[in-house]
Amino acid sequence: MRLQILLIMALIAALCGTTVAADQGPVYGPELEGFDYPLPVQRFKFESQRQSVQMAYLDVQPEQFNGRTVVLLHGKNFCAATWEATLRFLQKNGFRVIVPDQIGFCKSSKPAAYQYSFQQLAHNTHALLGSLGVKRFIVIGHSTGGMLATRMALMFPQQVEQLVMINPIGLEDWKAEGVPAQSVDQWYAREKQASAERMRNYQRQTYYANEWRPEYERWIQMQDGMLRGPGRDLVAWHSALTYDMIFTQPVLYEFEKLTMPTLLLIGEKDNTAIGKDIAPAEVKGRLGNYPVLARRTAAAIPGAQLVLFAELGHAPQMQDPERFHAALLRGLR
Repeated sequence: MRLQILLIMALIAALCGTTVAADQGPVYGPELEGFDYPLPVQRFKFESQRQSVQMAYLDVQPEQFNGRTVVLLHGKNFCAATWEATLRFLQKNGFRVIVPDQIGFCKSSKPAAYQYSFQQLAHNTHALLGSLGVKRFIVIGHSTGGMLATRMALMFPQQVEQLVMINPIGLEDWKAEGVPAQSVDQWYAREKQASAERMRNYQRQTYYANEWRPEYERWIQMQDGMLRGPGRDLVAWHSALTYDMIFTQPVLYEFEKLTMPTLLLIGEKDNTAIGKDIAPAEVKGRLGNYPVLARRTAAAIPGAQLVLFAELGHAPQMQDPERFHAALLRGLR
């Protein structure tokens, strides 16, 4: 029976363009080769830091365009594909939706050497939008994407029509709070220890408020498949570089400078805090308190609108899409 199961897994892998290891899920390439996105992937090729790179992205046109374009920015452990439910909802409601994979993530380039900053990622995304003729847009960022969305709004205030943040991280300065700083080599060593089981346990607790559904497993396999694939070292290295960016480049000190309408959609069961697991006990206990962080952030942003989901976690758009999308649409109107 075991041999039959392995043969079936191998056949599935061959049909999907991936490989499957015994007792493990599919294995993907360093640019997520073999993992299918819900819509055709396009490529934006450009020069950055003296290198030729490409950003993968989705560009979804509605049947009846309402004149507004939305840019969806993924989080650290997410990709353009994880926005599927939201992009289809927005498309149905008349929005053009552009969803990039940032450099260093998912199906986009992972250059041999790259200096990561939220400013650089914002410039990259702005260049993509320029190539598509998009002059005004709504920017929606989830998790780390919320930090990037804030930076884009600060850099391009005349073009950002509205800022929406979904459980953004970086609502507190972890280093200033007492989390020990890690070198890039230390982040890399941590990423090399990642496993599907660890990801699943963490995401169950943090992303989905201790709930788990079969459809979440696809996103575990997406991430784990790259970290076990032929480009595992490259993927882990870029993950380490972007962790360093997140930890050392807080945006919360500039919230008061935001000038556009801002909508915060926050699951209160979230407890995300980078480095919380290595923080001293007296520090760990006060980190990732999203009920407090959400209200403090809303007070810091002029005129911000705050919508709370008391029983949802870090990914409310995935945990309760119907309720979340209703709130999002009200906020966009």
